[in-house]
Amino acid sequence: MAVMGSESVMGRSMRTAGYQVSEFVHVCAIYLGIAVLVTVVLSVAVPSLREQARQIHEALIIALRPDDFKQDMLASFAGGALADGDTVQDVPADAVASGAASLISFSRALKASQAGRHAAGLTNSQAQALRSYIARKYKIAHSVAGALVNTAFVVGKEKALDPQLILAVIAIESRYNPYAESHVGAQGLMQVMTSVHKDKFEAFSDGAMAALNPIANMRVGVQILYDCIKRRGSVEGGLACYVGATGPTDGGYGAKVIAEWRRIALASGIPVRR
Repeated sequence: MAVMGSESVMGRSMRTAGYQVSEFVHVCAIYLGIAVLVTVVLSVAVPSLREQARQIHEALIIALRPDDFKQDMLASFAGGALADGDTVQDVPADAVASGAASLISFSRALKASQAGRHAAGLTNSQAQALRSYIARKYKIAHSVAGALVNTAFVVGKEKALDPQLILAVIAIESRYNPYAESHVGAQGLMQVMTSVHKDKFEAFSDGAMAALNPIANMRVGVQILYDCIKRRGSVEGGLACYVGATGPTDGGYGAKVIAEWRRIALASGIPVRR
């Protein structure tokens, strides 16, 4: 009986050990599978991340050039100058034509935003509401949101376009990622096709690379949007033109932009202006 009891205990010990070994092998297989999956994902993602990092590096060099680099038209308000007060004021048309307009780089626009300055036509509460809405929803810095809002209001006034429409187009096109690039080569905040609109970047010393600079991209994108609306005769038609729709439908693009336009207007308290 003692022998049988000993064999029973030994059998149970062997079964327990076998179960533990089986569990260990199972866990090892799971971790090995995860390691293989991570390796495959990284092998696919790292090259594209490296390329994106290179583009971001180049764009940051452009965006953060010293302000006294006056000959560089990149990242400038062609028709705006920062006032000494609390707003961003327009430069008279004759000053722009004579080349006397002050240039504002994106770094200066950021400094103005951080100082609480805002574009002409905006109240403090409206400017704060807009930057808070955009910063929160699209997860960007408040100072960046403020700089882009100011830019939209300056450039929108030049083209008689509702600045909030410009902000809505940026939201749908790139979700406020200035370094976004589509599979067809559209770049920047407003996803400008640099291969198609290469001539519009000739004013910038860096040429088509200016598409990766927020302010330069917005200036060119707004010009394209303005031309599209003028050609089609309506905001809806202009948006279809902007997205490159040639058929009877734009795939819902215009509806998305207009819906975001209304949400932005609701957040700011500024009525939609067509």
